[in-house]
Amino acid sequence: MQRRFLLTRREAAEALGMSLSHFQRHVQPYMRCVYSGQLRLYRPRDLQRWSDNEACEPSRR
Repeated sequence: MQRRFLLTRREAAEALGMSLSHFQRHVQPYMRCVYSGQLRLYRPRDLQRWSDNEACEPSRR
């Protein structure tokens, strides 16, 4: 299987485990994208970076 360098919005949302509408409201505004005509494409490494930055530390009890 060949690795993809760019993902559509739907594929990016799926990769993050969320709906497309949630991705568009809460993630997409903070993501860099590559425009190809009307397509917005996202790099998997940017999705990983966003996920890492949004991760919370577990609460200590």
